[in-house]
Amino acid sequence: MRARLTLLVAATASLILLAFAIPMGFLLHSNAAQSAVNSAEEEGQSLVTTVISGDRAATQAAVETFNVNRPYPATVFWPDGTLIGAEAPRSNAVEYAALGNSFSAKVEGGREILFAVGLAEGVAVVRVHVDDDELTEGVGRSWALIAVIAVALLAFGLIAASLFAGRLLVPLNDLAAVSHRLANGDLEARADAAGPSELRNVGTALNTLADRIKDLLEAERERVADLSHRLRTPLTVLKLETEALGDHAQREPVEQAVAEVERAVNAAIQDARNPAEAGTCDAAAVVAERVEFWSALAEDTARECRVRLVPGPLPVRLSAADLAAAMDSLLANVFAHTPDGTAFEVRLAPRYGGGATVDVADEGPGLPNLAVFNRGRSEGGSTGLGLDIARRAAAASGGQLVFGQGPGGVGALIRLELG
Repeated sequence: MRARLTLLVAATASLILLAFAIPMGFLLHSNAAQSAVNSAEEEGQSLVTTVISGDRAATQAAVETFNVNRPYPATVFWPDGTLIGAEAPRSNAVEYAALGNSFSAKVEGGREILFAVGLAEGVAVVRVHVDDDELTEGVGRSWALIAVIAVALLAFGLIAASLFAGRLLVPLNDLAAVSHRLANGDLEARADAAGPSELRNVGTALNTLADRIKDLLEAERERVADLSHRLRTPLTVLKLETEALGDHAQREPVEQAVAEVERAVNAAIQDARNPAEAGTCDAAAVVAERVEFWSALAEDTARECRVRLVPGPLPVRLSAADLAAAMDSLLANVFAHTPDGTAFEVRLAPRYGGGATVDVADEGPGLPNLAVFNRGRSEGGSTGLGLDIARRAAAASGGQLVFGQGPGGVGALIRLELG
């Protein structure tokens, strides 16, 4: 922005200086030429008084003296054609002056001033020649002076513009820094109300927005914590009912499921009240643990579960709880959108550049409509969250969630890329 402001000032100042300097230069040129012509006319008048006397010898002496002491060469054309003084052609202008006309005319190499002097034997013509150098004397220095002044003014304008832009950009940079801090999750960042009134208004609005976001997040966390806490009562009842089951073979998987739900509820409460920073975990251990958990349900629904996991440790930039939630989302999707008996496979491999890749492929009907995985889309009795949990987990680790077809073009493939 500083460069743009400086460029704008440079363009504006240049136009103003050109609008001033060009007419001034032409005016100086015209004044210099007119001054030289006026000086030549005044000095030529001194010869006219001598020529009027009609004394050729006196005229000869006066012209010679004039040509020695003056920068303008003088010539007198006597009525009988005799030329006195500097050599000069008898041009059409001289012939016209011999008719009794006094004037000045532009000629090649300069300007000539002609005086018609009436004598008894006819009209004598006094010619004073001013060359181009005399007509433009001092113009070059004047142009140089104007150029120096213009450059000085332009430099002053650019320095002033740069300083002004710098003072303007300081509060702008502060606002940008606060915005980036807020975007990165630092809700305590606040902008200083400094600079012009417009920037102060922006800073005040940004601080108000930050306060509002903080209040909304705190209220949302409290609602999540309260909702999760309300689940404790039905969970307690469910645990008591489970303990009342007489058949140990039936009671054990139910108890595991209830314990898993209780663990998820406790984690939700803890995360809502004390949101944790992004952490790391061993993807191999977490994925193996979640696959083992879901394998019991796979046996109950007659699904073949093929597992190909690289040995750990395989660190990823995601907490164990978030990765477990993402794996639960991927595996629950298989059970929710494929019929019983559909085989599926879970693969874990290192990712190039660091991280890991988790593939969950099934042999079901595939993905006819990817919109069902969009957050908020509710079909078939789902909650509308889809695979957004897995997508956000991948993004938080610096990866992504990719949808595709299973091996051989059969079924669906969902790839979780973790950084």
